[in-house]
Amino acid sequence: MIEMFGLEALSNSAQAATTVGIVFTEAIALYIGYGAVTQIVHQATREFLGGE
Repeated sequence: MIEMFGLEALSNSAQAATTVGIVFTEAIALYIGYGAVTQIVHQATREFLGGE
């Protein structure tokens, strides 16, 4: 994955820190995205089933 970003020149510690940062950023984006999708689907489902 590091090669994709052109970071292979970094030291091992810097590569590890960069990888952790990238994975953490992806996790936050997925958390926000899935939260938004869940809320939209939840509201649509409640309306479809005749809930509040």
